[in-house]
Amino acid sequence: MTGSTSRRTVLTAAVAVAAGAAASGPALAAPRTGRGHHAAPARTAEYHGFTTAADWRAGRAEGVRVLAGRRPGLTLAHAIGERDYADPHLGTTTRYEYARWTSPRHRLTVPATEVIASWNARTPTGTWIEVELSGTYSDGAETPWYVMGRWTAGDDPERDIRRTSVDDQGDGRSSVWTDTFAIDDAASGLRLASYRLRLSLYRRPGTGPAPTVWRLGAMGSDVPDRYTVPASTPGLTAELPVPRYSQEIHAGQYPQYDNGGEAWCSPTSSQMIIEYWGRRPSAEQLAWVEPSYADPQVCNAARQTFDYQYDGCGNWPFNAAYAATYPDLQGVVTRLGSLTDIETLVAAGIPVITSQSFLKTELTGAGYGTSGHLMTVIGFTADGDVIANDPASADDSAVRRVYKRAEWETIWLRTKRKTATGADASGTGGVCYLYFPAEPSPRQRKALAAVGVR
Repeated sequence: MTGSTSRRTVLTAAVAVAAGAAASGPALAAPRTGRGHHAAPARTAEYHGFTTAADWRAGRAEGVRVLAGRRPGLTLAHAIGERDYADPHLGTTTRYEYARWTSPRHRLTVPATEVIASWNARTPTGTWIEVELSGTYSDGAETPWYVMGRWTAGDDPERDIRRTSVDDQGDGRSSVWTDTFAIDDAASGLRLASYRLRLSLYRRPGTGPAPTVWRLGAMGSDVPDRYTVPASTPGLTAELPVPRYSQEIHAGQYPQYDNGGEAWCSPTSSQMIIEYWGRRPSAEQLAWVEPSYADPQVCNAARQTFDYQYDGCGNWPFNAAYAATYPDLQGVVTRLGSLTDIETLVAAGIPVITSQSFLKTELTGAGYGTSGHLMTVIGFTADGDVIANDPASADDSAVRRVYKRAEWETIWLRTKRKTATGADASGTGGVCYLYFPAEPSPRQRKALAAVGVR
């Protein structure tokens, strides 16, 4: 398998762009004229984020304070209690003090069968955050509080927890599968109508450093069951100068992180986009990597995104959170509706990391099949085909691929597929990661708003 397993239960010549990527984004070709798009389909997903000082002040604050300024956020001001945390992956119990923030109730414009939370935070050594979700079903009943992730950027076993998702959460009507809240029986018509997010910030008692959170949000969706999707009409010729990294050259390296590089599609894709935006780990951060290994930053990305419960590097929010540890970057997990949405983002200089699954025969030129794989869309040819940086390539020079538009759009957007044996399996329904500057340019801000991210 070339990537991490899906956790869904239903679940003319191309115009060259300017080299180099600054925070404001590279220069791009304009959309082609004379070729219109199909009418935009109705949205089946909605992302809602809390990022402004007004957002933070609207929630219930218990021991937290709002940090105003260029990038508003929340931090721990004083403890409201203490907790003995038994780390299931270290086998240790450590006492932490904590503060808490609970969002206002958000009513979904798309009553949801699935919800995925994501966040951007700084967690000094010895600190961590926990993100929880509770909602109201369409029949008025309440869900329990579900843990959507316990996260820290650090992994010092003497001072940090092991970042982790939490299994075995459910109430007989909904469950959490790694990073995804899901209605157990979507065919019943039951949906999640609204939700609240709860954020807890932890540190060792009596210590000074505290977590800071700049973005907290969730994507709710109700993507219909579908084996195929109609292809969108091409509208852009452009290509972004995104670095190319292969996961396959890391096969066998650091098998403690998801059996080594062969399964590192998610962190490899994340690292490509982080470096596109001009960020990179320091020499000190890479000092632990064997000096003979090529592209050590990919090894580091795998380590920094590893979910000790999922036992892999494919936890979607953990990848977005890792990207946001770099100065002035943001990351979100959402769903898009078509390649037209990706064209909108690429036209503004924002590449898109997408999740898909397919048989070898379903994606011409891939040369493999997968039950779950991440790659990065960096542009479009004159014919509208997808230019992707595919980390499932023999080496860095082979990473740039061109895939047929209709094939690619189907394997990304469908929610149902057939396996090689003819059995039904799930698809990701348009899941993607978006990484972009903390202060987007006006053009980037407009493009993000057009796909529902603010």
